[in-house]
Amino acid sequence: MNAVFHRIRHEQEGSTLILILAAGLLSVAVVVGVMAATSLYIERKRLFTVADGAALAAAESFVLSDVTVLNGKPQVKLTNAAVAAETARYLSIIPTADSNGVGVLVAETRDGRTATVTVQKYWKPPVISVFFPEGMPLSVTATARTVLG
Repeated sequence: MNAVFHRIRHEQEGSTLILILAAGLLSVAVVVGVMAATSLYIERKRLFTVADGAALAAAESFVLSDVTVLNGKPQVKLTNAAVAAETARYLSIIPTADSNGVGVLVAETRDGRTATVTVQKYWKPPVISVFFPEGMPLSVTATARTVLG
């Protein structure tokens, strides 16, 4: 009986090293995955903040002479040109860290009161690996409405 235990012990020698290496590789893949997911989430939030600010600025892209009074209520009519111009101006005045690589896909108004801004940026993960893509385009859309009175 002692010979059987001795043989089993010698046949299993080194198998824990393989398990430790596999667990280490899995741990590294999980850490890299969490880093990539966190980076993607943060980048999307930053991009949404830029789009939201641009939409808000574009919704206020009118001059006082554009305001009309209808049935005792002030109203304003936004134009696509004004929304696009204000979006471009907003992107030029915010910090470079926020606007670097950001492109405007859509900057328009469909109803004359709501500014819709869609921006895009290419995201790259902090660590390139075989498990995750080298990067991907992110796009977000934000809207803001002009309300007077």
